[in-house]
Amino acid sequence: MKHTMDLRIYYQDTDAGGIVYHSNYLDYAERARSEFLRDVGLPVNDLLERDVAFVIKKAEINYKSPARLEDLLTVHTSIGEIRGASMVMNQTIKRGDMELVDIVLQAVFVNPKTMSPIRIPVDLKEKFELYQGE
Repeated sequence: MKHTMDLRIYYQDTDAGGIVYHSNYLDYAERARSEFLRDVGLPVNDLLERDVAFVIKKAEINYKSPARLEDLLTVHTSIGEIRGASMVMNQTIKRGDMELVDIVLQAVFVNPKTMSPIRIPVDLKEKFELYQGE
């Protein structure tokens, strides 16, 4: 299963040529991860109350084609490998069926008060496993 989130490209997202500025794709991916968590019943505030957060340790971005002003994009999020205290998140940004950007992230779970790694809580891991494999 994949999670999806649609977004529109506005003038503020683009450079002088009307093309999305490269770092904005990371912002779109971040918003989609937050919506993913909310939609699976794990809003960020609830996680923080449980002293659970995740930080991005590594990001690989493959730009394939540019998005432009007024485009309607969809961010697809799925889960790759899940380990004890980390997981891989795969995000693809598309315009229709055309893949524009692929992002692979390594997320490490931490206690937000100490920033030390923690094991992924079992209930979170079970929810993430539902989105694994695509």
